[in-house]
Order: sequence, then C-alpha cells, then structure tokens
Amino acid sequence: MPHSNMKIHRRKKLLPWWVSALICLAVIAGVFLLFGIPMGLSNMFSTLMNTAFELLINTCLYIMAIAVLMGALSALFTEFGVVRLLNKILSPLMKPIYDLPGAASLGIVTTYLSDNPAILSLADDKGFRSFFKRYQLPALTNIGTAFGMGLIVTTYMLGQEGAAKQSLMPAVLVGNFSAIIGSVISTRIMLHFTKRIFGKDAPSVDETEQVEHKIRHESENTLTMRIMSALLDGGKSGVTLGLGIIPGVVIICTLVMMLTNGMPEGGYTGAAYEGIGLLPKAADKINFILQPLFGFASAGGVSVPITALGSAGAAMGLIPNLLSSGLANAHDVAVFTAMCMCWSGYLSTHVSMMDSLGYKYLTGKAILSHTIGGLAAGISANWLYRLVALIFALA
Repeated sequence: MPHSNMKIHRRKKLLPWWVSALICLAVIAGVFLLFGIPMGLSNMFSTLMNTAFELLINTCLYIMAIAVLMGALSALFTEFGVVRLLNKILSPLMKPIYDLPGAASLGIVTTYLSDNPAILSLADDKGFRSFFKRYQLPALTNIGTAFGMGLIVTTYMLGQEGAAKQSLMPAVLVGNFSAIIGSVISTRIMLHFTKRIFGKDAPSVDETEQVEHKIRHESENTLTMRIMSALLDGGKSGVTLGLGIIPGVVIICTLVMMLTNGMPEGGYTGAAYEGIGLLPKAADKINFILQPLFGFASAGGVSVPITALGSAGAAMGLIPNLLSSGLANAHDVAVFTAMCMCWSGYLSTHVSMMDSLGYKYLTGKAILSHTIGGLAAGISANWLYRLVALIFALA
C-alpha cells in the first residue's frame, strides 16, 4: 500500500502519574488560597456549600420544571404538525439569516419566554431533531442562550423607568434588536466550526430512529391517546434533561458566582452568593478598552455584563442602584439589555447544555462563539442607540 494512503497515528505522550497528581494538588491549593485568603477558610467552605444548595433548589429544580413543561409542549407540537408548519413557513427567513431550519424559530420563542435550557426539551424530541442536519444541532445551544430570559430581561428593564427618570422603551427595543445581531454572529461562528467537523449533509437523526418514531405515533389512533402520550413522553424527557444539567449548573455556576460577587456589607458570613469580586476587578483594569466599545456612563457599568456571564438575574439586580445613583443612563440600559439577554449566564449553562445535546467536546467552541456574539451585541447596542438618539433627539 502506498505511503500516501496510510494514516500514521502517533500516540499522545502522557505525563507521569505523579506529575499529574502534583499539578492537580497545586491547582486545587491555588483555588483554595484564592478564595480562602480574602474570605477565610470557614466562610469559603460555608459559601461554597450554601451557594451550591441554593442553585440546586432554586435554579436546577426551576430549570427542570421548565424542561418538563417545554418537553410536553414540544412533543405536542411535533405530534400535531406545528413544528413542520413553522419549518415550512419560516425556513425562507431562518435559512439565510441563521443557516438553520424554520423549526429553530420554536426554540427562539420558548427560550425568550423562559430560559436557556428550554431549547433542550425541543432538541431531545426526535421529530424536532429530524428537521436539522447534524452540524446544525450543536448551534441550538448558542441560539437558545442568546434569547434566554429575553422576556424577563425586557420587562425588568422597562420597570426601571422610575429610577432612570425617563422612558426606557427605545433603549430596550434597541437592546433586543442588538441581541438578535449577537445571536446571528454567535450561531454563525459555531456553525462554521461544526460544518468543518461533521460536513453539511450528515442527518441528526438516522432513518431507523425516524421510522420507529413514526410507527410509534401512528399506532396511537385515538386523539386522547395521542395527546396524553405526547404530553407524558415529552414531560419524561424533561425530567431526564433536568437531572442531566444539575452537575454543570451547580459546579460551574458556583465557581462563577463566587468569582463575580463581592464581599457583602458587614463582612463575610458564609452565606450563599458571597465572593471575592475578581471578575469585575479584572474588567476595571481593561476599562480603557471597554469604554469605547460599550460607552458606559461610568466604570461601574462594566459589572453588569461581567455578572451576566454567571447569572443574568444577579446582573439585573445591580441596575437599579446604578440608575438611581446616576452611574448609568438610558444608553447603558440598551447595552445592559443586549448583553444580559445574549449572555444570560452562559458560562453557567453552556457546559451542561452541550453535554445534554451530546456534544460536550464542542463546549469550548460554543463558549468562544457566544463570547464574540455577546460582545457584538453590546457594541451594536452602543452605536445603534447613539444613532437612534441622534435621529429622534433622545435624552
């Protein structure tokens, strides 16, 4: 056989086991010192456990409830042809913009009305997956996260008009539009990676799975049986997904929250959601770069998108004080809306979402793509609001 046709596989050299053990111990010791020196070891461990528990009870179970409801709804939509109808109607729009089938629009709606993981219940349905090519499926994490908590962020920002002492409707609309720009960029970059890995033609569901799915539903003749079967099967998949994302959310989000949040007034107590505030401090160091990009009224505005990396809810909690103290304005609200909506805690959820989709090894590419998309959303909001303010003479 010619050498040109032979593939030479070189075995990857591994470090000796004792070197790996020493490196592991050094990293863990470094993490303990990073948090333990400012917080104290007792407070550090208390905060670690309390934050993990709060995330498990208040976040993971909430996401599981969303996954159960969205799983039931998506199964119902698939069973009675709603997904196929949306695919037919919206494919001419979704294909040129996102390079995704029209069925992906259902994922946009469900995540906008709830949270990032809602799209997982759709993706777990074989009928929904059948509209996608394999290279398109991992990008559902990016497009779903870009619209996650959209309605909550939008209504919350509109509710801050009292603190801002002016109408925030134009700013919020600009923010929503900029989040769409960020979603397109994030999704397209991710698809660039996946297309090179999987090619353009590989299906996401093989023929055997499609036939089994069709036979199972055709065998359920009565309307009542079809409805009940769809609801229960979809809800069951939601429970499985909810359990699957718990490790990623608890581990990653605990770390991100402790790096983002600072010391409370009165000092550390070991309560949940305390931290060392390292990420906002790091952002302050590069404020000379962030200011031209996002145009914040003060350096304190940087804390909102940085906090949104771990939790959009926590980021929104910072905004009323910034507005009432004059450290943020309507322009900043446009940027806050775009970045809180587009990022919406993606560092906390991307790992678990990619794992649930079965593409954990592509998590790094998904995070890189979405980081660029979120930055693009903030930059777009900055300059679009300036343009709108110039045209309509907004304050």
